[in-house]
Amino acid sequence: MSSVLSTLAATRQPKSLPASLSAVRTSARATPATVSDGVGVPTLHHTVVEFANLDHGATAPALVGVAEAAERILRTYGSVHRGAGYASRLTTGWFEEARSEVAHFVGLGEDSHVVFTRNTTDALALLAHVLPDNAQVFVFESVHHAALLPWPAERTTRLSVPSSPEAAIATVDAALSRFRATSDAPALVVITGACNVTGEIWPIGELAAVARSHGARSVVDAAQLAPHRVIDIDAWGVDYVAFSGHKMYAPYGAGVLAGRADWLDAADPYLPAGGASKRVTTDDVEWSEGPARHEGGTPNAVGAIALAAAAAKLRAHSHAIENHEHRVHGIIRDGLSALPGVKILHVLGSDDEPVDGVGVTTFTVDGYDPTLVAQVLADEHGIAVRDGRFCAHLLCDERLGKGATAVRASIGLATTVEHAHRLVAAVRSLVERGPAFEYVHTPGIGWAPVGDERDLSEPRPW
Repeated sequence: MSSVLSTLAATRQPKSLPASLSAVRTSARATPATVSDGVGVPTLHHTVVEFANLDHGATAPALVGVAEAAERILRTYGSVHRGAGYASRLTTGWFEEARSEVAHFVGLGEDSHVVFTRNTTDALALLAHVLPDNAQVFVFESVHHAALLPWPAERTTRLSVPSSPEAAIATVDAALSRFRATSDAPALVVITGACNVTGEIWPIGELAAVARSHGARSVVDAAQLAPHRVIDIDAWGVDYVAFSGHKMYAPYGAGVLAGRADWLDAADPYLPAGGASKRVTTDDVEWSEGPARHEGGTPNAVGAIALAAAAAKLRAHSHAIENHEHRVHGIIRDGLSALPGVKILHVLGSDDEPVDGVGVTTFTVDGYDPTLVAQVLADEHGIAVRDGRFCAHLLCDERLGKGATAVRASIGLATTVEHAHRLVAAVRSLVERGPAFEYVHTPGIGWAPVGDERDLSEPRPW
């Protein structure tokens, strides 16, 4: 075992966690392992339990295979497209192979580019940068802020939150019909792949077809979809897709904008710098063509290659991943919906008629501040969830009430069946008996258990 992975193995299991746990999980696993498997966390009950990661929607732990790829890169990485030495040539080759791997992952056709960015936010900001000057953007108010905010305000039409897939399709059709009645300018429809708040999968192909019927293009924010389902630009009929590495089991700092080349090739560079420039004279600049045009500066080669390694793993295990997540998500969804006072949030569906979705369950518990619910789950049960408004304030205002918040449990490859049952049991205990410990609220900080004697500090990793 490599030195990095040996260190991970030595540090991720406290002595009080059953030594057989990791072996049992590994032998039973049909999906790729993550580096966080078997991590133990202390609870207020003076126990150590396996960390139940139900916050994949924010950030997913790296796959073991991705960590191994990253370590291999770090042994020999060098400058990309900027050197004749062995390290530079090797890294440059891997970097461009990573581009090809990502193109395969998203089903990219000819006359298209894969541009490496920092994350989904950066990818969508790049697309906003290359929009034709007169292009109009159509975007639902239910989208994540990364997909809502980068577009020119004076040329953006915000669409109301729909109540069903059919309503979403009809809304886009009507908005584009009104626009085309007075304009033949370029247009772009922004589509959420899977809702950041509810996990519901939007009718991507149908929305893209409506856009095409009106001569408009479409982009899919696939940040929440890419880790869980197959991405296929060609089958969907969309023009662009954007996603982040850190949500699909790769390190922070790498993302992708993939899609049609013409707008990207026609626009000024996103980051005017070395790499983006082919030739500079005293009075002129000749810019690079292709993806390099918008990848100014030394690229994050390690991040891009790690992202490609994650994409390859996810594609190879796509069926096993869907099966695992369907089982775990069903336990959570069905278990929580059966509890009195627990309400599950929907946008396109309902409790009686849910739509297909990835493993996200956002809920409230009557009588409890969602921030307190999240703290109780963490401190008493070793469960990580997220509370808040999930960078989708307009959607939360629409469905929860002005300024209201909720709790989000989002599963992934580090989530087990036991974690799912533990969450349901923990929320049931809260509903029936309340918190097991006393908590105090500090404005601006949140809730904290009174008299917490746990030492939660860790030494610096450097």
